Amino acid sequence: MEKKKIQNVLKKCKDSKNSVEVLQELQKEFGFLPRDALCKVSDALNIPLVDLYGVATFYTQFKLHPEGKYLIAMCRGTACHVKNSKKLLEYLEKKLDIKSGQTTQDNKFTIECVNCIGACAKAPAMMINDEVYGDLTEKKIDKIIGELK
Repeated sequence: MEKKKIQNVLKKCKDSKNSVEVLQELQKEFGFLPRDALCKVSDALNIPLVDLYGVATFYTQFKLHPEGKYLIAMCRGTACHVKNSKKLLEYLEKKLDIKSGQTTQDNKFTIECVNCIGACAKAPAMMINDEVYGDLTEKKIDKIIGELK
C-alpha cells in the first residue's frame, strides 16, 4: 500500500523540483509526511532530504505526524484571547492529556492553536474539523468532547 502511494507521488511529480508541490502530493496520499516516504521521494527525485524537511517545517499546512480523527483548532486571535481562550486551551489540553500540536494515543483528537478562525462574534471559539463551536466554557468543552468520544 505504501509503495503504491509513493509511486503515485513519483508519477505526478517525476519532473518536479518544486518541494512544495512534491510535499503536497505526498501529504495528499498519506494524510501526513512519513519519514520513510520522504526519504524515498528525496532519493527518487534527487531533492535533498534537508530541503524537503526545511519546506515541511516552514509551512504549517504540512504535518510530520498523523492527525486525529477530530482536528481541534483552538482560536487564539484577539477576540478569543480577550475572552480567555488561553485558559480554555489549557483546560482542553488537560482533559485530553496532550499539548497543542499533539494527537491522543487513540488517534481520535489533535489539538492545534490557530491565529483566527473568523468567528470573533462567537469568541472564545474553536473549530473541530469543519464545525465552529463558540461562546466556549469548560462545561461546553466537556459536552462537545463527550459527544465525540
